[in-house]
Amino acid sequence: MVSSTETGDVTGTKDKDYNLIWFVEACLSNALRMESYLQDAERANDTEVVELFRKAQADSRKGAELGKQLLRSRLGG
Repeated sequence: MVSSTETGDVTGTKDKDYNLIWFVEACLSNALRMESYLQDAERANDTEVVELFRKAQADSRKGAELGKQLLRSRLGG
């Protein structure tokens, strides 16, 4: 669903910046969640699922890093 109005006046942050911040947080949160899932799969000795969750965790970390780089360049830090 795409909003036709900017909601930055409510949050104090332009939508495009808010979305980027949200994306980084979601990636970091997912990386943490995958750690728990990995441990469950390892306890069950399910190597296929372990591989899947390791890849998902790596992808989440990569997304977070790319998002953080973009945030740094845009927020001047």
